[in-house]
Amino acid sequence: MTVSSGAERSRLDECDRSGVAWRRWGPYLSERQWGTVREDYSAGGDAWAYFTHDQARSRAYRWGEDGIGGISDDEQTLCLAVGMWNGRDPIIKERLFGVTNAEGNHGEDVKEYYFYVDNTPTHSYMRMLYKYPQRAFPYADLVATNQARGRADFEYELLDTGVFDEDRYFDVVVEYAKATPEDVLLRITVHNRGPETAELRLLPTLWFRNTWSAGPGPDTARPRLREVAGVPGASVVAATHERLGERWLLCPNADRLLFTGNDTNTERLFGTPNASPYVKDAVDRYVVHGETGAVNRSGTGTKVSVDVPLWLPPGGSGTVRLRLTDVPVVPGARDDRVSAVAFDEIVDRRRAEADEFYAALFAPELGDDERLVVRQALAGMLWSKQYFGYDVEQWLAEHGVDPLDAGGVRNGDWPHLVSHDVIAMPDTWEYPWFAAWDLAFHAVVLGLVDIAFAKAQLDLLLSRRFLHPNGQIPAYEWNFSDVNPPVHAWATYLLYELEKANTGHGDRAWLETAFHKLAANFAWWVNRKDVDGRNVFQGGFLGLDNIGVFDRSAPLPTGGRLDQADGTAWMALYCQNMLQIALELAADDPGFVEPALTYFEHFAWIAVAVNRTAGKTESMWDEEDGFFYDLLRRPDGSTTRMRVRSMVGLLPLAAATVLAPEVTGRYPELLDAARDFVDRHPSVASVLSPGWFRGEEGRHVLALFDEQRLRRMLARLLDENEFLGPYGIRSLSRHHADQPYGLEVDGRWYEVSYLPAESDSGMFGGNSNWRGPVWFPMNALVIRALLNLYVGYGDGLTVECPTGSGRLMTLFEVAREISDRLTRIFLPDAAGRRPCYGGQTIFAENAHWRDLVTFSEYFHGDNGAGLGATHQTGWTGLVAVFPNLFAGLTAPELFARGLGGVRRARTAEERA
Repeated sequence: MTVSSGAERSRLDECDRSGVAWRRWGPYLSERQWGTVREDYSAGGDAWAYFTHDQARSRAYRWGEDGIGGISDDEQTLCLAVGMWNGRDPIIKERLFGVTNAEGNHGEDVKEYYFYVDNTPTHSYMRMLYKYPQRAFPYADLVATNQARGRADFEYELLDTGVFDEDRYFDVVVEYAKATPEDVLLRITVHNRGPETAELRLLPTLWFRNTWSAGPGPDTARPRLREVAGVPGASVVAATHERLGERWLLCPNADRLLFTGNDTNTERLFGTPNASPYVKDAVDRYVVHGETGAVNRSGTGTKVSVDVPLWLPPGGSGTVRLRLTDVPVVPGARDDRVSAVAFDEIVDRRRAEADEFYAALFAPELGDDERLVVRQALAGMLWSKQYFGYDVEQWLAEHGVDPLDAGGVRNGDWPHLVSHDVIAMPDTWEYPWFAAWDLAFHAVVLGLVDIAFAKAQLDLLLSRRFLHPNGQIPAYEWNFSDVNPPVHAWATYLLYELEKANTGHGDRAWLETAFHKLAANFAWWVNRKDVDGRNVFQGGFLGLDNIGVFDRSAPLPTGGRLDQADGTAWMALYCQNMLQIALELAADDPGFVEPALTYFEHFAWIAVAVNRTAGKTESMWDEEDGFFYDLLRRPDGSTTRMRVRSMVGLLPLAAATVLAPEVTGRYPELLDAARDFVDRHPSVASVLSPGWFRGEEGRHVLALFDEQRLRRMLARLLDENEFLGPYGIRSLSRHHADQPYGLEVDGRWYEVSYLPAESDSGMFGGNSNWRGPVWFPMNALVIRALLNLYVGYGDGLTVECPTGSGRLMTLFEVAREISDRLTRIFLPDAAGRRPCYGGQTIFAENAHWRDLVTFSEYFHGDNGAGLGATHQTGWTGLVAVFPNLFAGLTAPELFARGLGGVRRARTAEERA
């Protein structure tokens, strides 16, 4: 077999330069659509209770679809996924199961084992693995046992139930390969890992998303699936849709085709007669319960399952092949496309091309284990690209609410938001919806493999369909009006730098478009989140859940307000990013120098406010502790420093950037105006002079702190008894394990203590976990800041790492040390155990589990065990950046180029 050189890279070029639709079909089918806001039409807004897992097999969705290891087109018109039945379950397995927020002792959580093993940016090759028990799936046991456990108990997982004992399970390997953009091959290989012969009814399913039941509007014509007879060696289904056109599904070796309609079984769910006898759960009723009349024997419908019984001996396997194509099938003629040999040759070639694509991406210094982790992290990121359909105005109208007067209804302030897009989600089950700050980090990771898609993702949230007319970026599906950290400009400039470093030129047109829209969002922050115009920001929730003493999304029990060190630091970073973007654009248009100065002055006033040492306003900086804290301002004017050593107080460290001499030299008027501004304002001069006018080789360091305060913050950051854990930077100092911070308000005690795993607070429904665990996005911001500061200070600034060790490191070496600790979460130790799996020994001892990695939402602050959403590759996919970065970049190169740590790993030829 010959593998063409750079085949996947060529496909990306065809997409981006010629419009060839290689990305049209992809893993855009989520693993869960039930229990989402989009499907919630309840009066009280309880999405989990309104549309349950039990209802999902019988109830047609309104806005999207779900399935196991599935794909769809980019408008989710037609879907293909894998169903199965082990002969013992009460229902066929066609979607993943998990406990809801009310059922889980630590909130909602998927209770299945599935792994995204491989994927390419154009989805020319994809592979995932699902582990399906041969015993009856313990649905009721998982719910009852988790409900009975308290917040301090471990979660009850599927492995704990015993269904995998004696290896009595199937490994279901799902592979997709594209012969052409519209010709998709699906190969399903089932392995019996158990000690006895076992039967599996494999049920690959093709269906149309139900767009015809919503009432008047586009896409209300019912599409059609129909059986095509007379093709030797294959069962064939023709799919006809007025917009998508025609497609054909070729199914060699099918036992039978089971047709029905993707329509709600109103009789089962609501006790009302069905309009048609052929409804969504017909295949389940036919296969599990033997209701032969449930399926449409005339061979038509909007949903069809291919019924393939497999009898597999111990250790044996079986393979099923299907092909979804736009090339017509001719009845009566032999179709070579169903040939197993020809089929497998295409799949295996695409897999080899995927190997080649990733081999070119890896730095040569990476070991095999690191390569496995990086590749599976990127696979998870690419599998998590999901279709997100949501027309808020229509949704509000369907609630019986006037979209122009929807006060009190969830997302009622966002009637303009219309989504019909493929979006990089945090997770395909627990979070099958976008979140603004998650998406910014996703884009940075995806930029490693598909810069055009990554840029388009950032564009999307700034588009007219998403960005609020007042300039706010929608936060996340559960509450678009909530406030996520403003990291969009940070990610935008980072992607611009990445593309420029990789190709030699940046996309200035894209950067300028983003700049103008970001300016509107920046203005929203300044006007809405700085209550009294003092350049100190409140922010609110900011995605950090219970990071502090009080619920930051709710009114304070004390009254007054909370001046947030993190909210203010985010805005300082926002100023720096906009300044950098403006200076980059000024190379072609000098008119951008003036906006650059505006953002410099914004930053300067924020720096003054954060570090204020005189007057009635107390400083966020605590000289005694050498740390930044939130300020609680009561209605009577009194102020209290909230002495919680947390990521909130570390975030000012992230607001650090450097302007290289070649940039400032290009715009002497910028430096002159900046100096004049500083000189005219003594309060600014007292803060900025030590930092703004110092740096190695003419570099200008722009930060909220000078070198002395930097050293004091780093002493805490790098203290293993505080923030520096064996697996990265903790979100709360371990100092609070022995010395919790508490505050009494009206006879009630509020307290924050160090908790390395799940929090004991129910502040955010069981998923409030910022009181100790390691979170990748925050670690990434710290690493980025350290690299920036190294560019500014060079080898002349060294600190102890760890604090008290006597071991001196440059800031580059400190950044690499943190990166190594984060990466270590996923790498096997001497005993073969990956810390991310905690006490689950099967992942170290069993050959069929050993090389499978999941990328959890966050990690135990002391032992690195994965916590939260099990498969939230999302921002944890940042682990794909770190090993490659530090393997392919040296400190002298970083210092010489001043790239702030953003460039691809060099090839061996480039290094030579």
